Amino acid sequence: MRIYLVIMDETPEASAALRLASHLAAGNGGAVHVIALVPKQDFVAFGGVQATMEEEAKSRAEVLVMAAAGNLLTQSGRMPVISVRIGIGTQVVKTYLAEQPGIAALVLGAAPEGPPGTLVTHFAETAGDLPCPLIIVPGRLSDDEIDAIA
Repeated sequence: MRIYLVIMDETPEASAALRLASHLAAGNGGAVHVIALVPKQDFVAFGGVQATMEEEAKSRAEVLVMAAAGNLLTQSGRMPVISVRIGIGTQVVKTYLAEQPGIAALVLGAAPEGPPGTLVTHFAETAGDLPCPLIIVPGRLSDDEIDAIA
């Protein structure tokens, strides 16, 4: 089974990546894995405060990824595998790819204006080292354009 990995956040480009990945998975009987990233908090003055901040960020990420999963279920009839991970985005994605050798493609959305985004920039520069293809969805594509491509 082909698995498409999407990194989810609150940006429209992440939603575009999820839309394309869901179409690709539906077209070949595959699945979508969705990761919500929670940056590790740098604030370390009080351990309890840091833990609370991380837990609140994790809760927001869980709500975000569950909403995305609901949209995917509505679009494709398939529930994605969802995960919330704390850490540096690029390292979290590399670790997940190493843990899941069945990933067929990493699907990322590029920002519609300005720099494409931290993850897109990093993985585009290191795409030759990835264990799977990298698919970058342009941020300016409409839902209809994404549907037409898929």
